[in-house]
Amino acid sequence: MLDSGCGTGASTRALAIADPEAWVIGIDRSAVRLARGPLASPTTMPPNLLLARAEVAAFWRLARAAGWRLRRHWLLYPNPWPKPEHLMRRWHGHPAFADLLALGGELRLRTNWRVYAEEFALALGVTGHAATIVPVAVAAAHASPFEAKYAASGHELFEVRAAAV
Repeated sequence: MLDSGCGTGASTRALAIADPEAWVIGIDRSAVRLARGPLASPTTMPPNLLLARAEVAAFWRLARAAGWRLRRHWLLYPNPWPKPEHLMRRWHGHPAFADLLALGGELRLRTNWRVYAEEFALALGVTGHAATIVPVAVAAAHASPFEAKYAASGHELFEVRAAAV
């Protein structure tokens, strides 16, 4: 399982605890963010968790070249880059989108921006992958610090689900 753009790794830790039989890898490009999460207290890291500093698009390309196939892939609250001229900065408009899809598995993207969810689902559909958008239920435990922040401020939260890409 891959948690791309995991930030502090709090979401990766939660995913690893929820599925102790799976290897869960969290990738983020910021050493500062990673140092604020489970890495700060290694004794609280589940044995099936690995956090790594890497640029996500490059990691996807290398994982694809190595023949990796994921069971599940999470993209939690990516920056939506709202201006139309920034389309290539959104994952579904980025050249690495093909690598993301080639890694396979169940794909989940969460966002507080409906348009981003709709665009991502549409891009999946154009590539032949059925996707649905569902609301994220407000829960006591959130998948990431961003999710907790957005839920607390009253934002609607959306999850794009693709069964197998």
